[in-house]
Amino acid sequence: MHCRPKVLAPIVHPTKCCVQNNYAETIVPHIHPQHTTIVNHDFYKHQHYFPQTQSVENEVTHQHFNVYGQPTPGFGGFGGPRPRPGFGFGPFGR
Repeated sequence: MHCRPKVLAPIVHPTKCCVQNNYAETIVPHIHPQHTTIVNHDFYKHQHYFPQTQSVENEVTHQHFNVYGQPTPGFGGFGGPRPRPGFGFGPFGR
C-alpha cells in the first residue's frame, strides 16, 4: 500500500533585492579663481589677575559593623571585628 505525501502550503520568503552598479566616466572642469588680500592685525593682550587664598579642612568618617559568628583569627591580635555590646540580639546580646 502506497500513501500519497501530504503537501503543505508554500512558504513565501521576502524578496531578495540585488543591486547591479554600472559606472560611466564624465569629466567636469572646475575653475578656481584666486585673489589675495593682505590683512594687518593689531593684537591686544588683556591680562586679568585673581589673587586667591587657600585653606585645608580634613574630614573623617567612621562606620561600625555588627558581625556575628566566630571571630576571625589573626585580625590585629583581637580576633576580628566584634559587635558592639548592648544591642539585645545575636550571640553577644542579652
